[in-house]
Amino acid sequence: MRQVALVTGSSRGIGLATAEALAEEGFAIALNGPQDDDELRAAHAKIKAMGVPVVAAPFDVSDLTQHAAQLDMIEKALGPLTTLVNNAGVGVLKRGDLLDVTEASWDRCLTINTKAMFFLSQAFAKKLIARERPKDLFHAIINVTSANAHAVAVQRAEYCASKAAASMVTKTLAVRLGSENIAVYDIQPGLIDTDMTAPVIESYKKRAEEGLTLFPRVGQPKEIGQIIATLASGKLPYTTGQAISADGGMLVSRF
Repeated sequence: MRQVALVTGSSRGIGLATAEALAEEGFAIALNGPQDDDELRAAHAKIKAMGVPVVAAPFDVSDLTQHAAQLDMIEKALGPLTTLVNNAGVGVLKRGDLLDVTEASWDRCLTINTKAMFFLSQAFAKKLIARERPKDLFHAIINVTSANAHAVAVQRAEYCASKAAASMVTKTLAVRLGSENIAVYDIQPGLIDTDMTAPVIESYKKRAEEGLTLFPRVGQPKEIGQIIATLASGKLPYTTGQAISADGGMLVSRF
């Protein structure tokens, strides 16, 4: 049987790179974006050209009422899900003094970056637990959080809070689902060249070259995708609950 993955927020960036890496491993892919737009259709065409089964699942992950129906639709199209990659996420509405953070920006970050991934993971886990699963297929939930789960970015306090909470959600899921043979991981990207970081990527590149990261460069979405595909394929066996810092050594303590 083929492994089947839903990758949220996979119209572009880290999500699309993850879908490509999983497709290279032979996974069937469910792509997700908040709406059926040109980006999602282009991503669908790209994965289809790789020769694996693929379906587009346009839905807003923050709308919890859609979760069960979307998972059912994916399984009807591709077969039983084995893998959930919670990648969909948003940044702050406006960078600035945390004393000026608005309730709207706080709620947006916590709703999409934390609440949505928790409840989609819940729906996914219930579906897996309710059925017999082939023992030769690896089952996993992989959450893309951020280095800001640990490192303070004072101009993005609400984002940091949402990612710290998401990181703890990963640990709680790992503890609950270990006995069900479902692995759970937390990938914490650092400075990655994506649309989200585009407004500040040049300053990040300069800081990386000056020593902020141990590797003197920013990371690429493809590299995060490769890490996720490695985990989803069970190539790090007998592991669960780990937080993996994909940050070029940025958070290594040093003098």
